[in-house]
Formats: sequence, structure tokens, C-alpha cells
Amino acid sequence: MSLKIGIVGLPNVGKSTLFNALTRTKGAQAENYPFCTIDPNVGIVEVPDERLKKLEELVKPKKTIPAVVEFVDIAGLVKGASEGEGLGNKFLANIRECHAIAQVIRFFEDPDVIHVHGGINPKLDMDVIHLELILADLDTVSRKLSETEKKAKSGDKELIKNTSTLSRLKEALEAEKLVINMEFTDEEKKFVKSLFLLTNKPFLYIANLKESQLADFDAEKVKKDLNLGNFEEILPISAKVEEDLVSFSDEEAKEYLKELGLKESGLNAVIKSAYRLLGLQTYFTAGEQENRAWTVRIGAKAPEAAGVIHTDFERGFIKAETISYQDFVDCGSEVAAKEKGKMRMEGKEYVVKDGDIMHFKFNV
Repeated sequence: MSLKIGIVGLPNVGKSTLFNALTRTKGAQAENYPFCTIDPNVGIVEVPDERLKKLEELVKPKKTIPAVVEFVDIAGLVKGASEGEGLGNKFLANIRECHAIAQVIRFFEDPDVIHVHGGINPKLDMDVIHLELILADLDTVSRKLSETEKKAKSGDKELIKNTSTLSRLKEALEAEKLVINMEFTDEEKKFVKSLFLLTNKPFLYIANLKESQLADFDAEKVKKDLNLGNFEEILPISAKVEEDLVSFSDEEAKEYLKELGLKESGLNAVIKSAYRLLGLQTYFTAGEQENRAWTVRIGAKAPEAAGVIHTDFERGFIKAETISYQDFVDCGSEVAAKEKGKMRMEGKEYVVKDGDIMHFKFNV
């Protein structure tokens, strides 16, 4: 699977500047007026993973293919977007296709960059975006509820259950709650997922700061100020710093980040956070022709991991030859790992671990 993250926020909060920096492009316009991003800009970036580089050194394949993340820069949303204000529903539809939503919140002061609310107020900005997504979902749920209630009069048990779930959703959304924070049974989760609700996606919050604000950023205080939950993350990022990093070499970038007191780039931080939020991990395939990183959910069993490569692999799964990343590195090669008994034959019930190096056997 390829992870897709939608970048949202009010106009002029630095979304397009951040998008350009994260994707190492100049594709998105970054002008000082609302709605300069007329169509969603899409950028594909590699998932940084030092393990893949190490495997490349050991295996020396003809090519190496990293896992990727797709970023979608969506035009600035404004109050009333759910009713078509600004560029409205067109852009809300683009968010539905994403696995997670990264909301950029403006913390930086700059009199030369217009703010649609006339001043810096991170909590208000966040609440406006949330409310527009909630209102869009409320419209979806209300229409579906009206349709399902009529059909449920036939006495169909599944439709009756769905009507009950939709009623709960409607009640929660009317109370301005995000669907992602609601509790459902496994059966209900499947139904709710089929609705493609905007607020049923994990949220990642990005505090866009000036370079001088990075060192003193207090994430816990900001989370409290924004009323975020314990498992919600806010990442301090300077879009301007990320933009500067584009022209630096790896060594220059490391030194620059060190001077700013940062352990990693904003790109790395965003991707790691998204993987955590979505419960994702990486496994590898390695060989003379190709080394490749694959993204799979945490808890996935071997056939599901095989299916990430091709659905035929999952359907005809027989077994998976598996070596842990550390065993592979310690042994220096697949042959050596096999000779030392570090290669395991795993069956259908094997739960894939992060960093596993796998080769699948399957029937066509």
C-alpha cells in the first residue's frame, strides 16, 4: 500500500510552502492570497529508511525501490467550505481519498502575510477546519440515514443495525465530535469505513513556526491549549527551514538541523508520525535484481503482507522465507543467514514484524 496524506489548513498558513519543501518541488504556488492552490498538487516522496541503504550495501542489487508517501496539497479551506464557500466541496472530496489528514496551523507572525481571520489564533483556525469537515460529514450521514431508514422498514436486520449506527453518527456530529474519536464494534467499523467520512481519518497537526520559534516550542503546552488528546500529535515545523533544506547536501542538512536543535527534518517527522497514527510498518524483499521496501499494517499476517506485492501472492500463499533485519545484517547475506539457521519458514498465521526480510512461495 502507498500512504496518502492530505495537507489541509486555512489560506496563507504555509501549506503550499510546506508541500513544496516536503516533496522537494516547486510545484505548488505559494502566493500571498487565498485559493492560490486551484487544483490539488500531488507529490511522491521516498520514506526515509537507513535499513534499506544498509541492505543495498550488502546485497548490491541492480535497483533499490523505497516505500513512498503521496502528499496532496489541498486548497485552503475557509468557514463555509462545506456549503461551497471558497472552493468548497471540490476540495473536501479530495480529502476523502487520503488515509490521513495533516492540518497545518499557523503559529508564525508576519504582517506581510495576510491571515483570513485578521490575527494569529491557532485554536480558532483548528476549530474552523474541524467544523467544516464535521458539517460535510453531517450532510453525508443525514442523507444516508434518510435513505436507510426508508429501506429498513422492510425489516432487514442489517439495515436496521446500520440505521442505529447512522443515528449515533448524526448525534455525535451534531455535537461537533470527530468520528475518529468514537467507539464502534468491528461490524460497525466496517460500515462506517464504507461511508468515507472525513472526520474518520487520523489527524496529524503541524505547527508552522518561524525558525526562531523552533527551539522553545512546548508541544505539551500547545496540545493542552488546542485541547488535543494524549494520542494526538503536534509537530513543530518551520516551512521556511524545510524549504532551505531542499538546496542542502545531506551533510549540510544534518549540520543545519543540529544548529537549530532538531534531530530530523520535518519530512521525516511527518512520515514517522503518519506511520504511527495509521499503525503501519515496513518489511523488505531483497535479491540481486531488486531490493524493495513494502508498507503493511502492524499485526498483518504473512498472506496479507504477500498481498501488498500482488493479490495473487495472497490468494496462493504457501509460506514465507523470513529473516529478521538484524539477523540479515549480522550474517551479511541471505546465504550466510540460511547457513546459520536464521532463515525461518513461516506459515499463514505468522505475524509480520517491522524490518522482516521476506520471500513468498505461492501457487499461481
